[in-house]
Amino acid sequence: MSSKEEVRGKFVDEFPELVEELKDVLRKYGMPAEAITWFEKNLNYNTPGGKLNRGLSVVDTYAILKNYKSVNDLSKDEYRKVAVLGWCIELLQAYFLVADDMMDKSITRRGQPCWYKVKDVGEIAINDAFMLEAAIYELLKKYFKGQSYYIDLIELFHEVTFQTEMGQLLDLITAPEDKVDLSKFSLAKHSFIVIFKTAYYSFYLPVALAMYMAGITDAKDLKQAQDVLIPLGEYFQIQDDYLDCFGTPEQIGKIGTDIQDNKCSWIINKALELATPEQRKVLDENYGRKDSVMEARCKKIFVDMKLDEHYHEYEEKVATELKAKIAKIDESRGFKGEVLTAFLNKVYKRSK
Repeated sequence: MSSKEEVRGKFVDEFPELVEELKDVLRKYGMPAEAITWFEKNLNYNTPGGKLNRGLSVVDTYAILKNYKSVNDLSKDEYRKVAVLGWCIELLQAYFLVADDMMDKSITRRGQPCWYKVKDVGEIAINDAFMLEAAIYELLKKYFKGQSYYIDLIELFHEVTFQTEMGQLLDLITAPEDKVDLSKFSLAKHSFIVIFKTAYYSFYLPVALAMYMAGITDAKDLKQAQDVLIPLGEYFQIQDDYLDCFGTPEQIGKIGTDIQDNKCSWIINKALELATPEQRKVLDENYGRKDSVMEARCKKIFVDMKLDEHYHEYEEKVATELKAKIAKIDESRGFKGEVLTAFLNKVYKRSK
């Protein structure tokens, strides 16, 4: 197999041409040069700077489904198309993040100022987010309009976008940063938020896109994928919540902020389920405050409750359940359990 750096480099090399094609759409409409330059900066600033895991997963999944030993085995046209699908997810991610950063009043993203914080951008970022989303459908039209599964791709992006926005809505009204009310929290709400806000677009969408392009479109196969990938996506987010509290900055590359930011995380929800009246009072009085002493009081309760042990019990339980589901995958129509195993291996016992 190609090294990770080569695979990533090959994928990244596709993006500049896509930017040019999107600029051509604006030229076709007669947009002035200054607007085209703005759009180009928006695309380049917000889309390619992350880990690109979602986009690369489309390519990796397609290669597995087509029995290729390496992504280098794909024809030039084949690779181009699957990479376009990957970049469409990265555009969706960029759209979500530009909007999310404004809603959360965030300062930095991926080691640089959030887009709305860039000089002269400000609230124009709202429209820029819309344009990032619209770019998805321009690319799908250009590359897939003649394909039998074109409408399936369109509907999948629309559906997953709406699912993600539903998760974001529940998160925003359950856990606003400036108003702490732990009575609104619950493990059931946390589950809905992470499944809809993260699991559908980060785990199911890359695989479903690759499946459509590989010609594996049976509803039973799509359900087989979803039945593993959605709980896997939930597990991934619970892992993130755990690492934010119990991981070291060296491990996770940042200082955890979930407690001070009033996040509706698995940690606080599990704590609320286990808390004595005295512990609940401390959490009500200290959680979600921008104060390191109050944060430390919450962390002490989490340690006293041995939430790390509860997490590891959950991790082993969900991993066992997912492995059992994967073992029962029906591969008669071309879907492969190997796709799901590859995702699980990336997530299981992840430490960063």
